[in-house]
Amino acid sequence: RPDGNAIDILFVRPEGQAPLPCIIYLHGGGMAAGNPMGPPWTRFGRAIAQQGVCVALVDFRNYALPSRPGKKIGRFPAGLNDCMSALEWVNENKASLGVGERVVIAGESGGGNLTLALAMKCKRDGKLSLFQGFYALCPYIAGAWPDRPGEAGEILGSSHMKAANDGIMLKLTAVGKNVSYAPRAHEERDPLAWPGFAKEDDVEGLPPGVISVDECDPLCDEGINFYRLLLRAKVRARCVMQVGVMHGGHVLGLTATPEHTLITARALADMALGEEALLSRL
Repeated sequence: RPDGNAIDILFVRPEGQAPLPCIIYLHGGGMAAGNPMGPPWTRFGRAIAQQGVCVALVDFRNYALPSRPGKKIGRFPAGLNDCMSALEWVNENKASLGVGERVVIAGESGGGNLTLALAMKCKRDGKLSLFQGFYALCPYIAGAWPDRPGEAGEILGSSHMKAANDGIMLKLTAVGKNVSYAPRAHEERDPLAWPGFAKEDDVEGLPPGVISVDECDPLCDEGINFYRLLLRAKVRARCVMQVGVMHGGHVLGLTATPEHTLITARALADMALGEEALLSRL
């Protein structure tokens, strides 16, 4: 659903009978690659679940490399459709899964793209009730820059063109090639493919959200720019910068900087638990 594709979901739930909030987690990999059924995402998923929430790791269709042997690939909107199917499935099966009222969408890098795209798709489709918040980590949302400098400046602002972090984990010229994820949608400036094209009308009325960016990441300004869009649209939003961290460090640096991984896992769980649960801890 909605195009007949069957998807796998790795569902992680802490022990206990009480209904718990759920995080729909969308893995990184530039929408092109990645396997959420293996490390590092399974380890990160467990780290989140240890904070007292359910986690649904979604094996959506990558557009370039299958997640595992025998799995399908597909260009936009295939992966986004799979994410919507996963969100609907969790909502439809809350009772059997032990999921409470709150569902949050989250993901890093390409999964951050899909997090924001899924939130906007829910708005377009009249399904905002399916989730209560979103948390995009180091989102990859601008598309074809730097091959088109004028366009990059329009989307991101002039500061991004300095590319101070170019070559730290990511190379801008290589990242820009991922426009093949959705070539027609890029020409049409479709924000569901590349949320960097979003306007205020696309995000008005969204549930509360968090944009997390990494200081030493060539994509840092993309997330900051989207956060400013949320503010202009009067969406309840926060932007968090992880100082001294490279792109996706919360997942990729799990063994090197476990404290950063745990801080991020707790932040995601806190959004899922909601303000009342947080206040009860004080």
